[in-house]
Amino acid sequence: MKKKYRVKKNEEFQQIFKQGESFANKQLVIYYVMKKDQQHFRVGISVGKKLGNAVMRNQIKRYIRESLRQLEPHIQPDVDIIIIARKPATSMNVEEFKNSLKHLLKRTGLYCQ
Repeated sequence: MKKKYRVKKNEEFQQIFKQGESFANKQLVIYYVMKKDQQHFRVGISVGKKLGNAVMRNQIKRYIRESLRQLEPHIQPDVDIIIIARKPATSMNVEEFKNSLKHLLKRTGLYCQ
């Protein structure tokens, strides 16, 4: 995923947390806010220190980015998303992340077929 498609700044994260809506399942939490006139969706990923060492946290982030890459054509372009991993995410593989993410995106209405 290109860097210009990522939410990086703390101010942007805080704005999405305050203004956005959230949905969750056992593995992931999604916060999102609609942004008009945006060509591509942007994503911020957060994995807390309680989920393991740095290797595990980076692996979870890679799995989430890969899942997003596979689902990219189906996600609405005018949205900023924050994805937060929960404890059960430590034992998931890429396919499970993809299914979990797809489930949440469908619930939020951001997934278009």
